[in-house]
Amino acid sequence: MKKQDTKLVHSGSYPEKQGGSVNPPIYHASTVSKPSVAALEIARQEPDADFMYGRHGTPTSRAFEETVAALEGGEKCVAVGSGLSAITTAMLAFVKQGDHVLVCDNAYSPTRNFSEKFLKRFGVETTYYDPFIGTEIKRHFQDNTKVIYTESPGSHSFEIQDIPAIAEQCHKSEIKVVMDNTWSAGYFFKPFNHGVDVSVQAATKYYVGHSDAMLGAVTTKAEDFAAIRDSARILGYHAAPDDAYLGLRGMRTLASRLKRHEKNALIVADWLKTRPEVHTLLHPAFPSCPGHQIWKRDFTGSSGLFSILLNEYSGDAVAAMIDGLELFALGGSWGGYESLVWRTQLTRSATKWDSAKPCIRLHVGLEDPDDLIADLTEGLNRLNNFS
Repeated sequence: MKKQDTKLVHSGSYPEKQGGSVNPPIYHASTVSKPSVAALEIARQEPDADFMYGRHGTPTSRAFEETVAALEGGEKCVAVGSGLSAITTAMLAFVKQGDHVLVCDNAYSPTRNFSEKFLKRFGVETTYYDPFIGTEIKRHFQDNTKVIYTESPGSHSFEIQDIPAIAEQCHKSEIKVVMDNTWSAGYFFKPFNHGVDVSVQAATKYYVGHSDAMLGAVTTKAEDFAAIRDSARILGYHAAPDDAYLGLRGMRTLASRLKRHEKNALIVADWLKTRPEVHTLLHPAFPSCPGHQIWKRDFTGSSGLFSILLNEYSGDAVAAMIDGLELFALGGSWGGYESLVWRTQLTRSATKWDSAKPCIRLHVGLEDPDDLIADLTEGLNRLNNFS
């Protein structure tokens, strides 16, 4: 069996079918014609074997989907327009009015918004749970619980969940396990080897890798694919062909980029943990991060995203630190080649969070780490000198 770096380079590429071109071309399509009524009927009966309409996918999006599924270890994938579209596609595939879902307390904030401002309106109840609950997740099960939403690590506070333990309990009660696997990009964590039923990715992040496209991916096993596919199509979700192309092109260099992100982030984080201004380093590869031992057990590496908790500085002092940074742009995304900084605001329902300590999230890009450390040094000097 080919190794994952090889799969990333060659999955979804069929030069013999596209005039010898190594990269699959961009297919712009709305109407897809058929040569006969008989051919149309075959396409209707086998919706995944052929193309019916541009919103249902094109050869470009199909190549991207094949590559994502090969990387994550799933059997099928559906490409959609954003990470949030991937989350809502997965959740809505398995719930109806009167059902109950479980959502980790450290979830991406738009997931909370979806649960509280959309699912609730349609009669679906949400319970938040402690990310470290493990096998005790069963205490939150109800007769109508259909889905559990996990995110490991949390994309702001970086707790690592015991996904195998949670999945084992969920499967005993026929509850679907959905996981946001964006932080690992499917490269450092294989969700289907750990009991996950559906993996969602904000492909906008590491797959695209250049901060210039919006894209999401929902990967699953064959048994759940029809539900996922139908959910996306009913909602009208799809991936734009240009963005699918950029996502696929980005995946060709994902292995090299992720390894550089990992190396740079470890260097910067190791320096930050020595700084007196930093109260806590929240990076899963370091023992100070909650869930570090689970990360060592289940993950094969770490990406470029982590947070720090500063000591108790004023909001104006933190703003002075951030505003003068040269290489760390102030931006809410991550996964691109450039370094980013973000002042996080965390909402908690099932657990407590010390909001007095400013939480700063860093995405370490592909710059030279010495230059990044110099930039952060000047920022921390501004933090200390603010009056």
